[in-house]
Amino acid sequence: QGEGVANSQNLRNKARNLRRQQTDVETKLWMRLRDRQLCRAKFRRQHTIGPYIVDFCCPDRGLIVELDGGGQHAEKASADRVRTDFLEADGYHVVRFWNHQVLDRMEAILEEIVRLLSDPHPSLSLKGRGLKKVIPSEKL
Repeated sequence: QGEGVANSQNLRNKARNLRRQQTDVETKLWMRLRDRQLCRAKFRRQHTIGPYIVDFCCPDRGLIVELDGGGQHAEKASADRVRTDFLEADGYHVVRFWNHQVLDRMEAILEEIVRLLSDPHPSLSLKGRGLKKVIPSEKL
């Protein structure tokens, strides 16, 4: 086996382990995304794309939903930017939500995901705008 095959297998194994060890927030959102509950869209969790594992992905509609915890460091923001650029270059639209938004405002998060699934031309990418999809509290 070549090195690429071994790395690919390692990534799939890591994704499998992440699915087994989901955070409470990931589980809560997954329960609402699974089984084509939103717009009949098929989501996958801890899905591998290139060298990355994304939290939730709807390959058919080109949408990736990422969850982020609290306090982000500059290093993390830079890594997120590189990751988002790669995924967008591969044709995906990436949306990020804070964990507390999922816990506190699930219905608003789901409405935003439905909007993105329904929109054939998602809004411009979030790169260059802080990478975070932060929903203003007045909308929630």
